[in-house]
Amino acid sequence: MTTVNTSLLDAFNRHINAEFYSSYLYLSMSTYCDSIDLPGFAHWMRVQSEEEYTHAMKFIDYLEDRDSRVSLLPIEQPPIEFDSVEDVMRQTLAHEQHVTGLINDLYGAATNAGDYATQIMLQWFVTEQIEEEKTARDVIAALEMVKGRSDALLLLDREMGARPAASPIATDTATTA
Repeated sequence: MTTVNTSLLDAFNRHINAEFYSSYLYLSMSTYCDSIDLPGFAHWMRVQSEEEYTHAMKFIDYLEDRDSRVSLLPIEQPPIEFDSVEDVMRQTLAHEQHVTGLINDLYGAATNAGDYATQIMLQWFVTEQIEEEKTARDVIAALEMVKGRSDALLLLDREMGARPAASPIATDTATTA
């Protein structure tokens, strides 16, 4: 028995795919950064990839807690080449803005369906997206300040490498929704 209505369940399944794509995209960005000898940015993007994977799992756990069937969709191949680390971060911001729109659409669908539990669960993601976009904008601003200064870029790379590993978010949706 599915407790999430069919159209909302379809939207969730598409969103799970988008979260896994995000993880895959950031992993691709990580390997690019590693290839241009920016291990700190590579680490930062790998942590970002792990965080997105955790987000996908939170959605899966939520649907399973609601006795709904998850349908995994094929994950599109992400780009593997970028113009620069600045390009990576600009694409990161654009992608996070896209994901914000997807989450807002999902929240709207939950509202239209009168699914209050889903609205509560999605509130965490709405707030998270504000942080995701701000972080990307902050890194872009830092890159603009160091433009053309390799010594400053190396210091920024070191700072990016200090990002702590992703901490798993609670997957017990009974306590979060």
